[in-house]
Amino acid sequence: MYKNYEELPCVLTPKDIKDILGISKNSAYELCHSKGFPAKKVGKLIRISKEKFIEWMNNTNNSTNVD
Repeated sequence: MYKNYEELPCVLTPKDIKDILGISKNSAYELCHSKGFPAKKVGKLIRISKEKFIEWMNNTNNSTNVD
């Protein structure tokens, strides 16, 4: 498991997203297909740039306040 952003690989997979966010496999794939998420298809594979993922994580428009 990754402890910080520096340990992440340069290119992430939906499994990485699942592990990082602690969500299900199905939720990770739904997220990868959602508008605004920085996933790209490479052939049949889904890949996410580490830099773009970190930007997405830091974007306040993506977060919801939890009461």
